[in-house]
Amino acid sequence: MNADNFFNSEERKRIVSAIEQAELNTSGEIRVHIENHCKGDALDRAVQVFSTLKMNKTQSRNGVLLYLAIKDKQFAIIGDAGVNAKVANDFWDNTKSIMLNEFKSGNFCDGLVKGIGSAGEQLQVFFPYQSDDINELSDDISFGEN
Repeated sequence: MNADNFFNSEERKRIVSAIEQAELNTSGEIRVHIENHCKGDALDRAVQVFSTLKMNKTQSRNGVLLYLAIKDKQFAIIGDAGVNAKVANDFWDNTKSIMLNEFKSGNFCDGLVKGIGSAGEQLQVFFPYQSDDINELSDDISFGEN
């Protein structure tokens, strides 16, 4: 099982739909990136992926990345500078806990869907939806090659 076929088509649709739903209530941008392996620290790798996906180019710097390395069983959640400037240091801990509970049970799709929902709810507090909001980043899942 590799990253690009870890989720079946129905699960992929659920994840993308969760992103679309979460972004209806916030000007924030949420992405999911999945790869097989994470060499080193998951948070450090998530920072690299964040940059590669150009998530730091949003107007309000309010992107959030949910990163998952399936074979190494590592994941991380990171927010851009605009998010980090407004939230407490432990802002994502609750979302990580929700996801981890599902992941421990082997429910990776449910974990991501719930994590996306939680991230959207938290983003809504600091970055509510604006009438002139445009979707600055793709809602599709991105996949690593390793």
